[in-house]
Amino acid sequence: MKTNLLTNILKNQVTPALGCTEPGAVAYAVARAKEILGSEIKKLNIEVDKNILKNGFSVGIPGTNEHGIIFAAALSLVIGKSEYELEVLKDVDNESIDRALEIVDSNIIDLNLNSHIQGLYIKAEVIGDKDNATVIIRDSHTNIIFERKNDKVLLDTSDTKATEKKTTNEIKFEIKNYSIDELIDYANNVPIDEISFIQSGIDMNLKIADVGLKESIGVGLSNYLYKNAGDAFTMAKAYTAAASEARMSGYLLPVMSSAGSGNHGLVAIIPISYIGREKNIPNEKILRSVTLSHLITIFVKVYLGALSPVCGCAVAAGVGCAAGLTYMLNGNNEQIKGSINNMIAGISGMLCDGAKLGCAYKLSISVDAAVDAAKMALEKIYIPEDNGILGCTAEKTIQNLAKVSNIGMDHTDEVILDVIINKC
Repeated sequence: MKTNLLTNILKNQVTPALGCTEPGAVAYAVARAKEILGSEIKKLNIEVDKNILKNGFSVGIPGTNEHGIIFAAALSLVIGKSEYELEVLKDVDNESIDRALEIVDSNIIDLNLNSHIQGLYIKAEVIGDKDNATVIIRDSHTNIIFERKNDKVLLDTSDTKATEKKTTNEIKFEIKNYSIDELIDYANNVPIDEISFIQSGIDMNLKIADVGLKESIGVGLSNYLYKNAGDAFTMAKAYTAAASEARMSGYLLPVMSSAGSGNHGLVAIIPISYIGREKNIPNEKILRSVTLSHLITIFVKVYLGALSPVCGCAVAAGVGCAAGLTYMLNGNNEQIKGSINNMIAGISGMLCDGAKLGCAYKLSISVDAAVDAAKMALEKIYIPEDNGILGCTAEKTIQNLAKVSNIGMDHTDEVILDVIINKC
């Protein structure tokens, strides 16, 4: 049944994450490899694609003052539990931080870029005195496709023809079989108890936003936006930025992710839930609006890919947010689809230059643009379909955006990564 499938897609793609998902995914792979080995580790070799390296280069690691993939991997060797998935490092304490720093200083961890592979890729190989173990993640942050101990292969789903059963992470691609109208219809008619779990994401993301504002975490962007906010719409920018500043700084609170990204989850959830609350919109309507925001975010991401040269917080979660806001403010299907086109017409060129504190500013810009896109659509102001990359339908516009990103910007990430590594 199509309704049940969309519910399953939501439950698969809307999950808690602790810290940035890229070093978190590496830590998850390391934790699983460590568990397979089952003995003391003498060497850890990590191989990642350019997007994982880019996004994990400068970002804070939850519960610590440290940054980057190598420290996340070292911490995972100490406390990582694969059963926690993207909350793999949640048991961090001062003792584990000290032990992880010792591992970093011992130089047993090698991090290498696989510049030839396309799409999300993480390979973790742990070596002990007598044994070794390898884990490979592909295409999405928790999708382990390969496990091996010594010469014995424990898991291999890399050949999709080898099994008729899709992995749970592949379920997201089924959303391509839906139209935007069908996603809106689902948001309208799904029994509210089927999407009640969306509330936990709202609570989770507003909580870290409150903490970010009260504790002035980050560079002060959210406090600046808060002091200059004049209404619920501009206050939503401050709340979203505050949550991102806390998350990118490594604050030890989880966020509810969307389509594999914590920052996507902040944009998809916070503006809609905050504005809805301030405007006294019934909670059921808020839940349905956030649900649509998630669905549109996932829809865009399956075309863009898990990681891309363009900022997914803008062109995926921002698009979802615009659609969700328009829906919540009683826009019809034409206006919701118009908000999608408006958003992509205005903010499609924002680059992703890695996960870091500056993402909070990108998120605030995305919220600002989403609000404008929604308000314009509610006034039946639409950017014409003959403009730039816009298509004759909202679905075609999204496909065009993905084509520009995946084909037209094929070498962009390599150049960005070179600039990040060689700043001086």
